[in-house]
Amino acid sequence: MSTIAYGTPRLRLTSRGRTVFSVLAAIPVIAIALLVGPNVLGAQATSTGGTGEFTYVSVAPGQSLWQLAAEVAPQADPREVVADILKLNNLSSADLQPGQELAIPAQYAG
Repeated sequence: MSTIAYGTPRLRLTSRGRTVFSVLAAIPVIAIALLVGPNVLGAQATSTGGTGEFTYVSVAPGQSLWQLAAEVAPQADPREVVADILKLNNLSSADLQPGQELAIPAQYAG
């Protein structure tokens, strides 16, 4: 008499089973994305903001940003004032045009 050896049964998934398995596998990935996702963007809008009021100055012919910084904040380090003015006005360089209006940070306006 011969004996029939049965191997380990293979797992067979129906299309419904594959769908359920996929959904169950995706739940942790979606949960992690929802928890981490908002923090990946960096800056977040908040309801607490500044006043939005600045002092504006007009650039005189031949005036440099360094000279302007020394005039508006003689007590401060001109390098910091120049950097703050560049950042506030979204300028990529220190090149100025006569008549150009520049916003001065509130801590230097006096």
